[in-house]
Amino acid sequence: MPVRHGHGEDSMDDNNDNTPDDYSQKVGERLRAIRRQKRLSLQEVEANSDQEFKASVLGAYERGERAISVPRLRKLAAFYSVPVDQLLPIEGAPDFGVEVDDTIDLRERPTRAGSSITIDLTKLEKLSGPEADMLSRYLTMIQVQRQDFNGRVLTIRRDDLQALAAILGTGIDGAAPRIDALGLSFVPQAIA
Repeated sequence: MPVRHGHGEDSMDDNNDNTPDDYSQKVGERLRAIRRQKRLSLQEVEANSDQEFKASVLGAYERGERAISVPRLRKLAAFYSVPVDQLLPIEGAPDFGVEVDDTIDLRERPTRAGSSITIDLTKLEKLSGPEADMLSRYLTMIQVQRQDFNGRVLTIRRDDLQALAAILGTGIDGAAPRIDALGLSFVPQAIA
């Protein structure tokens, strides 16, 4: 009996024996890492996406048991609010002479007073205009560099503060007040 090659999203390799290949597993691990960083369960993704991403299918993608198509990958990236390339594993990608740490650090980091600004990314999504666009692009670049896609907040470190100040048209000391004036400062909710 002849073997059919490459038909449908479910084909994993030329043998079509349903064994996950190494790259599919790495894609799946990356998908799972991003979903967990967003603090979403498979069921929450299904519910929040209006059943566009079924929990069972997303789980199969994450286990590397099912290959995800490029259009579906693009939709999933949009759902997670991350660049598409961040859903793909770094290993096997072209090396442009930039060393990248592929570890995703989910720990909270203590910060020294005056050394950082924490921006509420959910508020940034509601702003528009050239300043908001430039700020959004810069913060996306920081997220990609850090592999930080929690989607809610982003802490600007001292090293990033000069570029942020330039985007905001202020000096370094004026960056935090400008972020406050734009309503973008993250204010933790008090626990009752």
